[in-house]
Amino acid sequence: MSDNYKSGSLSLTATVAMGTGVMIGAGIFALTGQVAEYAGPLFPAAFLLAAIISGFSAYTYIKVTSKYPSAGGIAMILQKAYGKTMMTGASALLMAISMIINESLVARTFGTYTLQLFDAENLDWLVPVLAVGLIVVAFLINIAGNRLIGAVSKVTAVVKILGILGFATAALWAAGWSFEPATGGVIDDTSATGFLAGVALAILAYKGFTTITNSGGEVVDPHKNVGRAIMISLGICVVVYMLVAFGVGSTLTVEEIVRAKDYSLAEAARPAMGDYGVWFTVGIAIVATSSGLLASVFAVSRMLAMLTDMNIIPHRHFGMQGGIQKHTLVYTVVLAASLAAFFDLSRIASLGAIYYLVMDIAIHWGVWRHLKADVDAQAWVLATAIVLDALALVAFIVIKGGADPLIVIIAVSSIVAIFGFERYYLAQKRGD
Repeated sequence: MSDNYKSGSLSLTATVAMGTGVMIGAGIFALTGQVAEYAGPLFPAAFLLAAIISGFSAYTYIKVTSKYPSAGGIAMILQKAYGKTMMTGASALLMAISMIINESLVARTFGTYTLQLFDAENLDWLVPVLAVGLIVVAFLINIAGNRLIGAVSKVTAVVKILGILGFATAALWAAGWSFEPATGGVIDDTSATGFLAGVALAILAYKGFTTITNSGGEVVDPHKNVGRAIMISLGICVVVYMLVAFGVGSTLTVEEIVRAKDYSLAEAARPAMGDYGVWFTVGIAIVATSSGLLASVFAVSRMLAMLTDMNIIPHRHFGMQGGIQKHTLVYTVVLAASLAAFFDLSRIASLGAIYYLVMDIAIHWGVWRHLKADVDAQAWVLATAIVLDALALVAFIVIKGGADPLIVIIAVSSIVAIFGFERYYLAQKRGD
């Protein structure tokens, strides 16, 4: 992997493939059952509302990144909005860590779906083993460089999109093209708070568009193509997600979806196509999750390298050879592997949602306060993005705090620690 950013190394097609690779890799396979657990039979609507919220969020990123493309896009947006301050460093770290959390989510999803090929009753211990193994493979491919990542992403993007559409078509066909939920469910009258909590998790299914932002400096003609790639990726994903959500929801009851929430698509394939359907869906899940992880590791390592170059976060070589980018790649995969080994899917998704929404609000607020005139952004769009993010975040914390208060405590305390660490580090740098 080169130690220099390669301007123009990612075409529009490769950039779209990278964005959809991250989104589809995590979103529909890992989160369908998780979202249904909170939103009940309204979970397809939760995915749709999450897409609308993500569209408002994307507006902010597109406006700034199109004018100031950078290989550390989000870090650049934060620095322009807040300067070299605690808010910049802490928010950028929240974004980077939320993406690493997403990598561990994708990796565990890979392990969970892979085990559906076997009698997995007593093989649950293999989920973290398979997850860590996938992360190691992603590391090795990333070492090979951008062009290999772009080539792999383009091929896998086509395979998984066609495969997922095939799954959705088969599931809807088995349900008689009814587009209606199967009878039964754990929640017959979903509360507004529960629905919004489901939306908060569903937003994770679309946050992969930030991968494009973080690689803006490497996109061909970034002033035009960053925005195009983000909107094309979001458009593709919302169509795929809605078809799959209707396919799953019309084949399984909500109770069945939640019972198999870590592998709900494989379970939904069984009524339509039997064991062959399960094998087909698992195969697509393996392609989707592995390519999603590959693209995410690529983007996070670049972002951490940019933060280091900006002297916003500290860096230690720990005796490693090579440049900073290679070191940040190592840090990324080590942290992702650790999370995949010790946290289950539900807690990983919860941490990712809280971190991402806090960071996203900080981005919109900073642009609204300091950059909207410079990048010609509409204030009402920025304000709407803040309100929608805040509603989803509060609802999720309320619901999750009642069901699993420990993970909320971990999330809040770690966010406070990150802000405290950044304040101390930057104060030390100024002292030097």
